[in-house]
Amino acid sequence: MTCGLMTLSLSTYDFINPTKIPPEPLNMKLIKALPAAKAAWILLPAMALTMGACGRDTDSDKGAEEQDETINVKTASVEEREVADIVTLTASVEADKINNISSNSPNRIKQILVDEGMAVSKGQKLVVLDDVNTTSYQLQVDNAKANLRNVETDYNRAVELLKIGGGTRQQVDMMELQLVNARNTLASAERALRNVQENTVLTAPVSGVVTARNYDPGDMTASLPVLTIGTVNPVKAVVNVNESDFAKVHTGMPAILTLQSYPDEQFSGKVTLVAPTVDAASRTFGVEVTVPNPSGRILPGMFGRIELNLGSSRSAVVPDKAVEKQRGSGNYFVYVVKDGKAIWTQVEIGRRLGDSYQILSGIEPGEQVVVSQKSKLTSGSAVKVVK
Repeated sequence: MTCGLMTLSLSTYDFINPTKIPPEPLNMKLIKALPAAKAAWILLPAMALTMGACGRDTDSDKGAEEQDETINVKTASVEEREVADIVTLTASVEADKINNISSNSPNRIKQILVDEGMAVSKGQKLVVLDDVNTTSYQLQVDNAKANLRNVETDYNRAVELLKIGGGTRQQVDMMELQLVNARNTLASAERALRNVQENTVLTAPVSGVVTARNYDPGDMTASLPVLTIGTVNPVKAVVNVNESDFAKVHTGMPAILTLQSYPDEQFSGKVTLVAPTVDAASRTFGVEVTVPNPSGRILPGMFGRIELNLGSSRSAVVPDKAVEKQRGSGNYFVYVVKDGKAIWTQVEIGRRLGDSYQILSGIEPGEQVVVSQKSKLTSGSAVKVVK
């Protein structure tokens, strides 16, 4: 209906026009022809009728607009399922054991035969140091051997003299003491020579990988080791676990290691160490996972992730289509349908389960969440659930 001046009905016109002028459409010519008092009697009811009609039309349009603002959406029910409690933690790969290769005394380096990252075998020659001291130690050994031969000769002579009555037991005893001292002196000199020789040519005590090199040829050895060797079969991955899971982690439980270097592979391991204390600052405790590495492909320093299965629990689960990430933050939310309204609800998500998400908090099983038309919604939007 269009708002404006309308033609009055006959009964209404008779009521306001006692002069019985034939009914005509209400127009300005008629109004001007009538006296002022009669014109007012005509205009006032007409305006009242027109405004009433306009008011009815406005209310009708408003109702239609509200009906048009209702958004058709599809929903899904929040389910409750048994979900494995799996935690994923960042891990750094470390060598199982570390050996520092260094000399007992400061010496100049002549050669370093390996470099960082190279694999070495037990007994392999690694470093050659200056052998300037070897000659003097060898001379001491030679002198000790010559002295021992002389003492042995004197001792044997004293024994023979005693047998024929040309010597005394006291002389024999004194020569025997000198013989023992000469043998000890030779043993000490040989031990010193071996020590110098071992510190002249440094060899690998174990098979592994060179993880650090601290000097170059020509340097004098000091407090730092020349090389560091780590055993890499097995390797260990070190992770920090939240203190709330302390009672769930124990030695021997299985673990899975994934590495950025091999994204499509998984490496099985076991928990071999659980720290007995919790760090007061981070509220975490350390866990070591040992992983077999027979091929040597896993190297110390690689970055990866460790998965630990801590059991299972009943959790709310929703389709992934229902979950949205809030822009500019790490928060997630869903729209819950309540009393014909879509209510914005923040949730804490857990694991991704195929095409669904585990919900740790925020909603309860049985509630209805919106899975379509979410971009058109704001909190409190009127919605109609459709199939």
